[in-house]
Amino acid sequence: VAAGARSPELPADVHGPGLSWSSGSLRATVTADPAPDTALASAGLLRWEWELAPGATRTVLLTARLEPSRSGREPLRAAQGPAGLARRSERPPRPWGAAGAEGDDGRVRELFRTSLDDLGGLLLRDAACPPDLHLAAGAPWRCSLAPAETLRAARMLLPLGTRLAAGTLRTLARTQLTAPGPEQGRIPGPLRNAGPHAPPRCTGTEATLLFPAVLAEAWRWGLPARELELLLPAARRCLGWLRAHTKAGGYLPDPAPEGPFRCETQAHAHRAALLGADLLEAQDADEGEELREWAAALRERFRQDFWHENRGGGRPLSLLAADGATTPYLGSTAAELLDTGLTVGGLQAEGLLDKAQTQQLARLLGGPSLDSGWGLRSLGAKEPRHNPFGHRSGAVRVEETVTAVAGLANAGHENEAGALLRGVVDAAETFGFRLPEMYAAEQRTEGSVPLPHPSACRPAAVAAAGTVRLLTTLAGVRPDVPAGTVAVRPLSTAPLGAVRFTGLRVAGEPFAVRVSRLGLGLVEEVAEGLHLRG
Repeated sequence: VAAGARSPELPADVHGPGLSWSSGSLRATVTADPAPDTALASAGLLRWEWELAPGATRTVLLTARLEPSRSGREPLRAAQGPAGLARRSERPPRPWGAAGAEGDDGRVRELFRTSLDDLGGLLLRDAACPPDLHLAAGAPWRCSLAPAETLRAARMLLPLGTRLAAGTLRTLARTQLTAPGPEQGRIPGPLRNAGPHAPPRCTGTEATLLFPAVLAEAWRWGLPARELELLLPAARRCLGWLRAHTKAGGYLPDPAPEGPFRCETQAHAHRAALLGADLLEAQDADEGEELREWAAALRERFRQDFWHENRGGGRPLSLLAADGATTPYLGSTAAELLDTGLTVGGLQAEGLLDKAQTQQLARLLGGPSLDSGWGLRSLGAKEPRHNPFGHRSGAVRVEETVTAVAGLANAGHENEAGALLRGVVDAAETFGFRLPEMYAAEQRTEGSVPLPHPSACRPAAVAAAGTVRLLTTLAGVRPDVPAGTVAVRPLSTAPLGAVRFTGLRVAGEPFAVRVSRLGLGLVEEVAEGLHLRG
C-alpha cells in the first residue's frame, strides 16, 4: 500500500443499506445510516440526494466490518490495540508515567499529549512473553511488529524511561537468528522501497545495527544492570554479524551480502560499533578496543570515498557500488550521519564526517532543496525524479526530520535545527497534532498547509515517538547513569520560547526540567545520587 502498488479491484454487491466485497474466506461490508437513496454495486457507489438550507447539516454513519464469508472457514484474529480496534480495557498498560510538557507556545502541551495517546494505542504484547511490550508500526497498514521502526521508536522514547526499550529489545532478541552460519546474529526484517535511485533496502540490517545502539543508550538512561546482562549476548551476536559481513573494502552492504553500500547503513554500523564498544568494555570484554579500531578505519575511508566534491561545497554520496560507481543524489537519509549516539559522560559519539563536512551538511539540510518549510524532503527538490508525494522520492518523513533536528542541535547548528523544528510543529497543528508518518513535500507558501499522503500510517510509531524526541531536544537532557551524572544542554535559541517537561525518567526516577526564553536550563526534579554536570 505505502509503495502505491494496486491490486485488482473487487466487484461489489448490494448488502442491506450498503455494499459488500468478498475475497477468499473473508467478506468486508459497509452499511450506512440513514440508508442511501441509491446503491450501485457496479460502481461501488452509495448516493444520497438532499436539499440543505444555509447552515443546515446532515450526518451519515458508515460502519465497516470484516467477517468470514459464507464459504470461509478460517477464524478472524482479534485486533490487538492499534487504531482503537480493541476495547480500551484490553490495551496493555503504558510503560511510562504521567509525563507532560508545557510552554509559551500552547501547541507544545497538545502535541506532547496527543503523541503519548497515539503511542498508547499502538502498544502490543509479545505473544511469547506477554509482559514484554513493543509498538506496532502504525495504523491502518502495519498494525504489527516492524523491527527497525519499533527499535527507532523505543530509542526516541528513552526520555520517558527504559521499560519500553527493554521490552522491545527482549522481543526482538527472541527473533534473532542464533544457529551457526553466515546469518548468525541477524534480526530478520523485510525489504522496503528505498526510492527511485536505489534498490530495496533490508530493514533487518538496520534492526541488527540498531539493537546494540539502543541497548547502550538505554543503559546510559538507567537500564538496570540485570536487564543489561540478559540482553548483552544478543547485542554481541549483532556486532559479530556486522564484523562478519563487512566487505574487504571496509563497508557493510545492504542488503547483505551483495547489495550496494548505502551512506545511512555505514552511519548505523559506525554508531553500533562505538556504542557496542561501550557495552563490552563495561563488562571487561576484550572486543571493545577492536570495535573502536574498526570504527576509526571506517571513518577515515568514509570521509574520502563517500564525499562528493562540487562547486557548492560538496555533499555526501547516497550509494557506493562495489565496482566504484557512485550515486550523489541528496535526500533526508543524510541526516543519519549526524545521529552519532550517546556515549561516555553523556557526550555524543564521534561521527563519520569531519567538522567541515558536518558544517556543509548542516547547510544543505537547512537549504531550500531539502527543507520544504514543513520538514525535510526525502529526495531534494532539484534531484531527478523528485515527486513531492513520492514515498521515498520527496515526501516529508517525520522521523527523518526529527533525526536531523536532534543531530543538528548536538552538532551546534541551532539555527537550522530550530527552523526544521518549527516547520514540523506548524505541520502538526494542521493535522490536529496527530502527525502521520509522512506528508507531501510541496513548498510552503503563505496561507498553505501540508497535504496528507494517501498511504501514510496515522498514527505511526516513529512519528509519534519522533514528536517526543523533537520536543525533548529543546531541553538537551544527556544522562550517563552508570557514571552517576546527567547534563542539561538546551537549545540556546529557544525556538518555541520557554518550555517545561515533567515526568521524564532518568535512572528510573522522575526528572523535570525547565528551559527559559533565553535558552537557560533549570533542573527541578532529579533522582537522588545523580550529579548535575555542567
